[in-house]
Amino acid sequence: MDKNNWHPQTKAVRMRSTQTQHMEHSAPMYLTSSFTFEDADTMRGAFTEENDANIYSRYSNPTVDEFVAKVCALEGAEAGFAMASGMAAVFASLIAPLKAGDHLLCCSSVFGSTFTIVTKYFPRYGIEYTMVPANDKEAWEKAVKPNTKMMYLETPTNPQLEIIDLEWAGQFAKKHNIILNVDNCFVTPLLQQPMAYGAHLVVHSATKWMDGQGRVLGGVVVGNKDLIREIYLFCRNTGPAMSAFNAWILSKSLETLDVRLQRHCENAIKIAQVLEKNDKVAWVKYPFLPSHPQYDIAIKQMQAGGGILCFEIKGGIEKGVNFLDALELLSLTSNLGDSRSIASHPASTTHSKLTEAERLAVGITPGLIRISAGLEHADDIIADIMQALDKA
Repeated sequence: MDKNNWHPQTKAVRMRSTQTQHMEHSAPMYLTSSFTFEDADTMRGAFTEENDANIYSRYSNPTVDEFVAKVCALEGAEAGFAMASGMAAVFASLIAPLKAGDHLLCCSSVFGSTFTIVTKYFPRYGIEYTMVPANDKEAWEKAVKPNTKMMYLETPTNPQLEIIDLEWAGQFAKKHNIILNVDNCFVTPLLQQPMAYGAHLVVHSATKWMDGQGRVLGGVVVGNKDLIREIYLFCRNTGPAMSAFNAWILSKSLETLDVRLQRHCENAIKIAQVLEKNDKVAWVKYPFLPSHPQYDIAIKQMQAGGGILCFEIKGGIEKGVNFLDALELLSLTSNLGDSRSIASHPASTTHSKLTEAERLAVGITPGLIRISAGLEHADDIIADIMQALDKA
């Protein structure tokens, strides 16, 4: 069989590092800080990159390399680098290709920490930025400058689940000769492959669906090898390396990602459909609901709707807080993509550092609730949400 023709689900299960002399079925962890050399010339060659020998686990590690290779295969990328957290990956994907004097186009609907990096820290280093509404194509065009080097976006966005047309984004980036950098965390490469539409970099918080059980932190950037080379050199010298233990957990987790996502997606759309009929709810957003504003785009570029939905409780902040306090099954935590269902209130958590005006500008209203559908039985998740709505 030609391994290149394997389906993504098979690659996630069967791709692995080379077996050792022990012929182990499950790939081992390489828990070592450094690697030895048989002679001085081999060591010299490793440092001059004449050979690809491992030197130090801050640079590379066989366990981490296996995880990265799997993500590259799933995304259709040439190369990648794994980091200690999703935000380390986001930051590296931005800071390594950009320099003082460059201009970044950034979707205004992004994760709160990403928004802070761009708006608070980049100006300190002479990197210009323009925040652009997700689906205002005219605004994207008007924001382009002669020094624009990159456009950065999430799709679906966090937490409003706006869908950006990746085909349009790829054409836009090509037209203006800029780097297209896509955060694909919310749906994973099994549901959406931005590089197929022209993305140059794809970012993931592996902490979320890739781990899927709330155990470890991790981030990964994959993409064109020349850009990944810059990111690798930045990370090699600044040190946000992923641990071999976390990489081993994440690599094993990818083996079950497909079957987990099927249940997450099934549960999410069932919850969304029930909420859409509830008179205590102002609106519901889920990419594969026909009522979603970008439903046609979602079904074009996504294999399924993902495990996240959001809705607005009538009555604003007070009702939202009452709803969270009344939940009995769902967890209140700042994570998503877990085996356990999670409810969060973005205005007071993930996007709390934004001003009220900034939150409202990207659709984060006081009563907005984000649900990460877990692997429990859908009826139990829905029952808890319904009883909490009644008590709110």
